Amino acid sequence: MKAQFHKVPVSTQSSFSIRHDRKPNFGTVWHYHPELELHYVIKGEGVRLVGDNINNFSSGEIILLGANLPHTWRCNEQYFQNDPDMEVEAIVIQFLPECLGRYLLGLPEAYLIPKLFERAKSGLIIEGEAKARLAPLMHAAVHATDLDRIIIFLSILKIISETSEIQTIAAEHHAFKQSNESDVQRINKVCNYTLSNYKKEITLDEIASISNLSVTSFCRYFKLITKKTYYDFLIEIRISQACRLLIEDKLPTEVICFECGFNNVSNFYRHFKKITKMTPLEYKRKYLHSYKELVAA
Repeated sequence: MKAQFHKVPVSTQSSFSIRHDRKPNFGTVWHYHPELELHYVIKGEGVRLVGDNINNFSSGEIILLGANLPHTWRCNEQYFQNDPDMEVEAIVIQFLPECLGRYLLGLPEAYLIPKLFERAKSGLIIEGEAKARLAPLMHAAVHATDLDRIIIFLSILKIISETSEIQTIAAEHHAFKQSNESDVQRINKVCNYTLSNYKKEITLDEIASISNLSVTSFCRYFKLITKKTYYDFLIEIRISQACRLLIEDKLPTEVICFECGFNNVSNFYRHFKKITKMTPLEYKRKYLHSYKELVAA
């Protein structure tokens, strides 16, 4: 699968692009573009591929992607079933490094911004208080006009450039390279198969055959690419699904356990707490409380 060049549409009346998406899913096209991208997933779950990294994504995640860094968000299978109740939502800001003028980046007071753009070449996950401050600003940016739009955008860049609450996603400077196409194609097959079959037992023989590799070669390859074992990845997928079902609040926790591919309740609880740092009940209470506060606001 070749990473496709994507032309970001920008109005002649705007220096950068902001959009608020609501749609069935994020698509499956692995693509790149010269613009940096700040991507806020308001609603949605699945697997994201950024450069040479593969990991789960879920609601609330905010990521900054550097120029020409290949990426895609592959939603869970439920988002491809034409269910009107299942949709993703995201705010996306896309901008060229010089979108506000080259002189801005050369100002001594703005020295952190070029450094941020350089770090973003590997992709950055924004966490903690910085993420909490960014979310309302990104909502405000969607409707802002004229100077207010630029002021909010600079406020966003200021928060990200000054915070230490950032995690690097991909290998350093992993901008688009044709040599990585076969790896992405193979990983895509693994992701798609896992997302479609996580409810049942998936053996290493089974998933290795999908990749056209022996079990030993597949295990070595998957660990090299993702920095985790395949079973760790599968558990993360299952827990991600469990989180969504807990928030929907339609099924008892014990039923969710088996619905997500676990065959042992105590095993489910152990993995859930290891990944989320909470019990299923604590997770459910926390996010249902946050949802009620959001609705009330």
